[in-house]
Amino acid sequence: MISHIFYTRLILRITGIVITALLIAFTFFKGFYVLSFLMLLLLFLQTIYLIKSLNRTNRKIAYFFNSVKNEDYTLTFPESGHPESLNELHVHLNRLNDTIQKIHIKNQTQEQYYQEILKQTEIGIFTCNDKGHVLFKNPKVEKLLNYTPLNHIKQLTQVDPKLYELFTPLKSFDRTLFKLTNERETIELAIKSTKVIVNHESLKLITIQDIHNELDEKETDSWIKLIRVLTHEIMNSVTPITSISESILGYYKNEIGIIPTPQIDDQKIANTVKGLEVIKNQGNDLMSFVQSYRSFLNVPIPDKKIILADELLEKVRLLIGQQKGFANITFTRIANSSNLEIYADEKQITQILVNLAKNSIQALADTDAPMLQFISGVTTEGKKYITVKDNGPGITPEMMSQIFVPFYTTKKEGTGIGLSLSKQIMHLHKGRLTVRSIPNVETSFSLFFE
Repeated sequence: MISHIFYTRLILRITGIVITALLIAFTFFKGFYVLSFLMLLLLFLQTIYLIKSLNRTNRKIAYFFNSVKNEDYTLTFPESGHPESLNELHVHLNRLNDTIQKIHIKNQTQEQYYQEILKQTEIGIFTCNDKGHVLFKNPKVEKLLNYTPLNHIKQLTQVDPKLYELFTPLKSFDRTLFKLTNERETIELAIKSTKVIVNHESLKLITIQDIHNELDEKETDSWIKLIRVLTHEIMNSVTPITSISESILGYYKNEIGIIPTPQIDDQKIANTVKGLEVIKNQGNDLMSFVQSYRSFLNVPIPDKKIILADELLEKVRLLIGQQKGFANITFTRIANSSNLEIYADEKQITQILVNLAKNSIQALADTDAPMLQFISGVTTEGKKYITVKDNGPGITPEMMSQIFVPFYTTKKEGTGIGLSLSKQIMHLHKGRLTVRSIPNVETSFSLFFE
């Protein structure tokens, strides 16, 4: 509506100026110089009026945008008492002003909300530009680093020179751990840097988290689970020994004292021999359990070398080829990266893969159309991996939190240290062992290497 009226009036005024200019030319060539002069004055007045009209509208719009720029939303325009086009313009400018004001208030509310969240979070967050200037930080950062105010990355040298060296390249990196020692304590920090683009400017978003308490909780929880399993295994071995020992002792001693030899018959002697055999077997089982515990605690430092993943997986396939039930399984190898090389201890990684494959073969015993896959490749983050995948019954959510606990097992036979030992070996390789399971669909164990 405003545009239509404005352009109509503008066209009429320009048309009037053009007609006046033509009349000036006509009267001048006809010799009517006085009339030509008067028409020239009229042209001058028309031009001034047009310029004033345009400037009046432009000034109003300029005032409006200046007030918006300065976040002043008190400016209002009269919506009556002026030409229709101008009144219509004022109405729409006022509406636009109200809309922008509401958006501004909403954005301020959201910003305050997010600022409060960042202040209350237990994770330190700050952003810096390529020159190292800190543009934003929440209070937790300065509390964790025990330094305030933090305005530039170079100030980290006063916290710890090694911490500054970590940020010197100002490159994005995955989560890394850093031990920070100050006059009060030593804390374990998890630090991550991510690149973000804000207003066409490249920034680094850096998060710092104190994981000391988290590690303490995990450590305590792990000890509780381990003690529970150890207690269970030891009690299973010791209880029969105690019970049988009491029974045997009853053959040779009562409330009065030692039973005379003539009263001991052949049946008691035979039962004694059987009982001692059971005690011996239980003792051997207990010794084997202790030996497995010893082997778990004495994993040698990896002797790393460059290994071709294809050759390694072929070796593992040959080792598990004679395993009972393997012939009934559809086995496939998938190489998502050709000539993949990993830097690892071949014997230890082979041990892990053979153990995982045997677990899969045992799990697939009662599965229709059982399938086992070895998958190798490189993730989008550049991490090399080897995955052992099957379509067996899988791992329930209840078991998922227990499977890496030493000596935890659901099998009738087995020590329960296979997965925990495998995870420890991967930890010594600076890698990870992860598990993903959808019961009765698929289960995969993945080894990630640096």
